[in-house]
Amino acid sequence: MLKVENVVKYYGDFLAVDDLSFAVERGEIFGLLGVNGSGKTTTFRMIMGLLDYQAGDITLDGRKIDYSVTDKIGFLTEERSLLTKLTVEQQCIFYGVLKGMSEKKIRERAPMLLKKFGIAEYWQRPIKELSKGNQQKIQFITAILNDPELLILDEPFAGLDPLNVEIFKKEILEMASRGCMIIFSTHRMEHVELFCKKIVVIQDGREVLGGEIAKIKENYGLKNVFVNGENIKKKDLETIDGVVSVTKNGDDWEVKIKDISYLDNVFASIKDQRIYKFLLQQPTLNEIFVAKVGEKYGE
Repeated sequence: MLKVENVVKYYGDFLAVDDLSFAVERGEIFGLLGVNGSGKTTTFRMIMGLLDYQAGDITLDGRKIDYSVTDKIGFLTEERSLLTKLTVEQQCIFYGVLKGMSEKKIRERAPMLLKKFGIAEYWQRPIKELSKGNQQKIQFITAILNDPELLILDEPFAGLDPLNVEIFKKEILEMASRGCMIIFSTHRMEHVELFCKKIVVIQDGREVLGGEIAKIKENYGLKNVFVNGENIKKKDLETIDGVVSVTKNGDDWEVKIKDISYLDNVFASIKDQRIYKFLLQQPTLNEIFVAKVGEKYGE
């Protein structure tokens, strides 16, 4: 298990991470979310042992993370960190050796992964000649080359088309099924909902939302009701007690209510019309995220 316990990090007088705590179990894909500048990258670097912190503790399976432990960690950064003048072979050997792998083991595992990702023919190709999507594949392969026990993924699907996103998704889920602890970070909330059961959202280095996604949605006050029928008018829906907003969503009216106790009010107001749809949906994670972090998400 990875444990981040009450960690505090300053850069001079600037408080970058403020009393942050979370834990990631084996086989779990955990979402660490926040806008740019929220403290995610600093947290990743502390977990990797690249930055010291002023208070708290970070441990992997009960051990403080040092260079012997970091060999068990893989990290896919948001920014490309490939040495583009190297060939794919040279890049894999360089990163593998940094992670304590023998060159023999690297030459066994890397071609297998390249084949799995559909780029086996690029083994001797300079990285600068590859497309952005294939460079992202190489970056991912070098992050998992050491078959890590903990994998940190920061925007792993950047630059990928839908078919390659599916290849990445399959590998991530396979690694989790083998017991790998995975921290997943992205601004694409639909990807978070696909992978993660638990999340922490940080802003200005401090947790503003955390826990199981299902519970977060359940406890979030606003609910969405989708209504479709004859002679249903926006101005009539807006006057219903408990309705916060009414917007057009395709052929439906999306009616946002304060909480589920106001659902009967909406139904009572339209029950005499011919109704084709009356559907209550939980708010999306993206909606909750924006509500919690405010305008900074859109900057």
